[in-house]
Amino acid sequence: MTILVLNCGSSSIKYQLFNMNNNSEVLAKGLLERIGLTDGILTHKPTGKDNYKVVLDIPDHTIGINMVMEALVHPVYGVIKSVDEIRAVGHRVAHGGENFKESVLIDNDVKRDIEKCAELAPLHNPAHLKGILSCEKLLPGIPQVAVFDTSFHQTMPDYAFMYAIPYEYYEKYRIRKYGFHGTSHRYVAEKACRLLGMEYQCSKIITCHLGNGASITAIENGRSIDTSMGFTPVDGLIMGTRTGEIDPGVLLYLADKEELSLSGVNNMINKKSGVAGISQLSSDMRDLEKAAAEGNPKALLALNMYAYKIKKFIGAYTAALNGLDLLIFTAGVGENDFNARKMICTNMEYMGIEIDTEINHGVKGKDLIISKPTSKVKVMVVTTDEEYVIASDTKAIVEKLNV
Repeated sequence: MTILVLNCGSSSIKYQLFNMNNNSEVLAKGLLERIGLTDGILTHKPTGKDNYKVVLDIPDHTIGINMVMEALVHPVYGVIKSVDEIRAVGHRVAHGGENFKESVLIDNDVKRDIEKCAELAPLHNPAHLKGILSCEKLLPGIPQVAVFDTSFHQTMPDYAFMYAIPYEYYEKYRIRKYGFHGTSHRYVAEKACRLLGMEYQCSKIITCHLGNGASITAIENGRSIDTSMGFTPVDGLIMGTRTGEIDPGVLLYLADKEELSLSGVNNMINKKSGVAGISQLSSDMRDLEKAAAEGNPKALLALNMYAYKIKKFIGAYTAALNGLDLLIFTAGVGENDFNARKMICTNMEYMGIEIDTEINHGVKGKDLIISKPTSKVKVMVVTTDEEYVIASDTKAIVEKLNV
């Protein structure tokens, strides 16, 4: 089964085309940028062929997705003969609210619910919906599946997802912790258990998805019981440009002193904070580590704060799980930054975490155990692949239609 996976942003579209028969393989992947602006860019990367790049205006998502289709069937750079070979489309959808506990076949009710959740994810859900509607025009009759970032975390108990604000705000606006990166957390936990021969449904796991956006999840017997991101992706860990958890009184104080509007506060906590705000240098960990090695005190402070916050969450979630079998690092920083992993795991022996610094130093972008044989808790680097999860869920749902 050939499946197109789309991740639509407000001005961009990431895509991958999968052949999900037998050994799944990526036939092509690519990125459209600057949708709605002049000089849009399509970068198409077919497997086993030269890359293809074109620059032209891309007025809207429908035209952008049509460009993707044309690239996929291009006589030189294409990987299929006709778009009729595409049997289904899987969409990454950021927010499903409380409505979706798993991936679903898209129908009119699902589209309405995605639109309703747009106020919870205003930068994401409207763009995802544009992608869905565009595919309806370009691939009429082809089944489409929505895979939600939030669905994996719908197993959290109420005492973990509720906020201590008047209950009426939950009843009126559904204000609660939702969590994000669920597709990645689920994938790496299942993958690690499969590689280690562990029983996923009988294990206590903490997954650390550490990229420019970052979150940690506590997984007990295959179910998310808590996660660090909250009502929005700003909460929890210190990230590239996001604050992570913060005393809300600080925001009220700064809004008053700096005469910040709500938009100004939102811009500060999302785009001007995190390690970039602390270091006043960069949101890239590689830049910070280089600067810290050269004696930059703010870069060192940012790194120490980053690792300390993650360490605290690991301790808290180990308590919530009543123990820990497996600690996983994934995503851009988690998979590639040995120094960040070392800082996080230092002085964690009391919890049974002992990493092998030599092995850890050599791990970059591959699946490998980095803990010592004597470590009571296995520590592992696991590469994530959210697009594969979307393709896999799409295949499973579409196959049921044909039973």
